[in-house]
Amino acid sequence: MKKQIAILGSTGSIGTQALEVIAEHSDLYEVYCLTAHNKVELLAQQARRFKPAAVVIANEARYEELRTLLADEPDIKVYAGKQALDDIVEAGPIDMVLTAMVGFAGLSPTVHAIKARKKICLANKETLVVAGELICQLANEYHAPILPVDSEHSAIFQSLVGEGNNPIEKILLTCSGGPFRQMSEEQIARVTAADALRHPTWDMGAKITIDSASLMNKGFEVIEAKWLFGVPAEKIQVLIHPQSIVHSAVQFIDGSVKAQLGVPDMRLPIQYAFSYPDRLSLSGDRLDLFKHPLEFFEPDLKRFRCLALAFEAIRCGGNMACIVNAANEVVNEAFRHDRCSFPQMADVIEKTMQRASFDKNPSLDTYFKTDAEARSIASELLNNQ
Repeated sequence: MKKQIAILGSTGSIGTQALEVIAEHSDLYEVYCLTAHNKVELLAQQARRFKPAAVVIANEARYEELRTLLADEPDIKVYAGKQALDDIVEAGPIDMVLTAMVGFAGLSPTVHAIKARKKICLANKETLVVAGELICQLANEYHAPILPVDSEHSAIFQSLVGEGNNPIEKILLTCSGGPFRQMSEEQIARVTAADALRHPTWDMGAKITIDSASLMNKGFEVIEAKWLFGVPAEKIQVLIHPQSIVHSAVQFIDGSVKAQLGVPDMRLPIQYAFSYPDRLSLSGDRLDLFKHPLEFFEPDLKRFRCLALAFEAIRCGGNMACIVNAANEVVNEAFRHDRCSFPQMADVIEKTMQRASFDKNPSLDTYFKTDAEARSIASELLNNQ
């Protein structure tokens, strides 16, 4: 029987590459559902090719457009809205849900998929950033496995396979450093969104590429690793690794280090999440260590304050990471549209952390309220700059 997969965010970078993996292994996998937020034309093209049982467009204003585009595909059901996203992941035939949506919007459908006991292939890191403790509790309660898709967390996971309960001494979380790693504070103050979107090694969506440039993405990955692998933040070390060959590593109590290496290709961690514990063939380039030097540097928390703020959120606990994520989504979009400078992103996030209501023991409802409040504060701060 082919595994039935729901892809939340099929028109984004992760979603489109996941469809490549499914096409390469069409004897093993089948698309049950595709979803997108706004890209109606591409979603319709994907639906025509992969013939899912259903498609969902989160933006309800584009429902009629999508339905018209798929009018000659009567077997494909068309839905719209946030509630439809929550409902579709609970569908009985689904075996796996790839959560490749961007940002806070991925939290609710992920919760519903966990409660429906689906295998979660997690590419939406914000779910664990915002509500890591709750998500882990639900995953244990409903026996829903969570397999990481981020290249770094997949590398850590792969390094842990076969290690049983051997204690982890340290997680070595690698980071390309983005396009500004060698710039001075003065130079960074003048960079534009176009500069930030030219990532040196990875081809990603706009939001995550900006987060990578500010190192906020790496801060979020520290939080994600904390929850995925049960390791305190003080045992997670960030390493700048410009070549993006060592995707991350684990150091054990005997001093040995296991790492996962490979060319920068997101199809590999996507496929591994689908196929674990098996490895399948994958077309593409192979790593040639004769051609790639391996360099590692410490991150500069003064130049890249967003990473420092993420560590502060971990120290605070409670809903602070939710506050940081909401403020970051606001300033990330503002920077992309030239409404704030690169350094101002960290300024606004820090001030939002100081002003938003802190809750040491948040519920799911608290996270939604916190997200709304923090977005409002960050937007106000931007408007008053």
